[in-house]
This record gives sequence, structure tokens and C-alpha cells, in this order.
Amino acid sequence: MLYLAQSGSENPLVPNPAELITGLIAFFIVFGVLAKLILPRAQAMLEQRTDAIEGGLKRAEEAQTEANQLLDQYRAQLSEARHEAARLREEAKEQGARIKAELREEGEAEKQRLVESARAQIAADRQQALASLRAEVGALSIELASRIVGESLADDARQRRTVDRFLGDLEQQQSAGAEASR
Repeated sequence: MLYLAQSGSENPLVPNPAELITGLIAFFIVFGVLAKLILPRAQAMLEQRTDAIEGGLKRAEEAQTEANQLLDQYRAQLSEARHEAARLREEAKEQGARIKAELREEGEAEKQRLVESARAQIAADRQQALASLRAEVGALSIELASRIVGESLADDARQRRTVDRFLGDLEQQQSAGAEASR
């Protein structure tokens, strides 16, 4: 304040022209140095950062797109694998049913074969038993007839005829009795 009081006539708001020109020259020199040296470097650094950020965003978007595509592929593969597994299960069920049916048919055929074999064996055993029984009954009946008649019935042809006639009569009596019981 003391300075103001001494200068008395000068306006404090108006600058000294020599200082103003010196200040403007210094300003333009500093501005020129900054514009020539520092501003291009700062501009390049800002562009690099912008590129890095935009590139990072673009790479992130590409990675996200690729990840979504891979996710879709994995989902499609998983769906396909599930369908394949279901198809394989169905095939296995069908094959199991076929095998069951084949085994059932084979078992039924084996049962029929065994039944037929047993029936044939029973029929053969029956025929053998009948033949054996005929021979035994024939021998007993000839012996009995020989005792009753008092003469020997040793002739084989005569024995067979007598036995056959006797057994034929027995069979007729049995069949007549079976028809009467019905």
C-alpha cells in the first residue's frame, strides 16, 4: 500500500507497457516450446492410451463374442450328446427286449422239444411194455389154456393167434367200457 500511496497518479489496474510486452514475449516463447516439444508427446501418449482402451474394449467384445459362440457350441454339443445317450438307451432297451424274446422263444422251443422227446420216449416205453406184457400174458394164457384143455399148445403159430385173439377181445371190452362211461 505504501507503493500506491507514493506513486499517486498511476492506476494500479493498468499494467506497465514494458512489463506487458516482456510478459507476452515470454508467454509466446513458453507456449511455442510447449507446442513444439511437449504437446506432440502428450498428444501421442493420449492417442496410445485411447487406442489401448478402445483396443482393449474391442478385444474384450471379441473375446465376449467368442466366449458366447463357444458357449453356444458347448450347449449344442451337450444337447447332441444327450440325444445320443437317449438314442443309445433306447437301442439298448430294444436290444434287451429282442434278446429276451429270443431267449423266451428258444426256451419255449427247448421245452417243446423236451416234451416231444418225453412223449416219444413214453410212447416207446409204452409200446415196449405192451409188447412185453403181450408176450408175458400170451405165455401165461397158453400155459393156463394148456392146463384147462389138457393138451399142449406148443405150436408157436397157434400160440400167437390165440394170444392175439385174446388181447383183441380185451381191447374191445376196454373200448366198449370207455364209451359206456362217457
